[in-house]
Amino acid sequence: MRLPQEIIRDKRDGRALSPSDIAGFIDGLARERVTEGQAAAFAMAVFFRGLALDERVALTRAMTESGTVLAWDLPGPVLDKHSTGGIGDTVSLALAPMVAACGGYVPMISGRGLGHTGGTLDKLASIPGYDVAPGLDRFRAVTAEVGCAIIGQTADLAPADRRLYAIRDVTGTVESLDLITASILSKKLAAGLQGLVMDVKTGSGAFMAGHAEARALAESIVTVANAAGLRTRALITDMDAPLASAAGNAVEVAYAVDYLTGRVREPRFHAVTLALAAEMLVIGGLAADVAEAEGRLTAALDSGRACEVFSRMVASLGGPADFVEAAERQLPRAPVVRPVTAETAGFVEAVDTRAIGLAVIALGGGRTRPQDAIDAGVGFTGLVRPGDRVASGEPLGHVHAADEAAADRAAAAVRAAYRIGEARPEPRQAVMERLG
Repeated sequence: MRLPQEIIRDKRDGRALSPSDIAGFIDGLARERVTEGQAAAFAMAVFFRGLALDERVALTRAMTESGTVLAWDLPGPVLDKHSTGGIGDTVSLALAPMVAACGGYVPMISGRGLGHTGGTLDKLASIPGYDVAPGLDRFRAVTAEVGCAIIGQTADLAPADRRLYAIRDVTGTVESLDLITASILSKKLAAGLQGLVMDVKTGSGAFMAGHAEARALAESIVTVANAAGLRTRALITDMDAPLASAAGNAVEVAYAVDYLTGRVREPRFHAVTLALAAEMLVIGGLAADVAEAEGRLTAALDSGRACEVFSRMVASLGGPADFVEAAERQLPRAPVVRPVTAETAGFVEAVDTRAIGLAVIALGGGRTRPQDAIDAGVGFTGLVRPGDRVASGEPLGHVHAADEAAADRAAAAVRAAYRIGEARPEPRQAVMERLG
């Protein structure tokens, strides 16, 4: 292997890297022969200079092959979905059991919060006893028995990505199309999938805020994944407002439970969840078309089968057997909960969704350093969305905070994130485009 600093220098100066250079650097990263500083410099060089398609494929393969690659022998298709991240995006917790209830197998490897967005792994970690990092044998067994298992990266799967992921989070390189593509697909290829559906977000709360940027990322992922032999489709979905009316960790888990039990079915969240899950069923051969898939998924929700699968998954990974029935009592709760009131009356014209995510981090619900602990109980609930009418003094949402001072700061951030005016905005489509 060439010296890491020479590889960094080549990319910094805009030169193409060979597959052997990329493989050597990633192997060094996995084996900790490449330092954090060198990894950060490499990420920044890629961020500014970019990777050609062949470099992107080489990086994805090297990160996949840095650890174990799973193989499955199951009676149904092995499928997954991945989101590029957003606020109130707790889709995975509902989608995985819905697909499993329809005959798919979903071994979902999720990440921690990244940048201003929440992470599925952090949400699940708020469930008492839930093991987000089981061994591969347990991961395999739960997937086979229950139909789905949502965990974090183990030491065996794509270890180079796990290290680089944490570094990207705190070095301003999260938004790199090349690094996002390789990070997502290395985990999915290592999981031994037969089909993948990507949820690429666009809007004020997305990493790729513009539609053109989101489309470029979706095309990159679909192209690289299919070149690597993984059948993949992508949906571009709206993140110009929080997807769910809850943003945080425990509060989003509670929202997912309410969705699965039927207590809450907010139209926008439901539309995105149903669309992604339907594409999974079609790509896995479990439905002839999207209409048939949506019918099967709706039946799985309404009959309670999807909720039962979720409950079994939680219990099988160490969580309480009665979690669904007693989620409110068992989840962490913030000591201060109070409304964030609107100062003027009118229609919600827009929401700076990224600012909502940053406010969750400021409350303690996210990280500014890889080693930071998370306060799982903090966040927001009942967030109003564009098009809603509010009166002066009515809630824009409720803040869940560790103390009054933190609640004051969060309330100010939420008020600043909402633009209220006289005109009701035109509604945006929840699912904006399909690729692949």
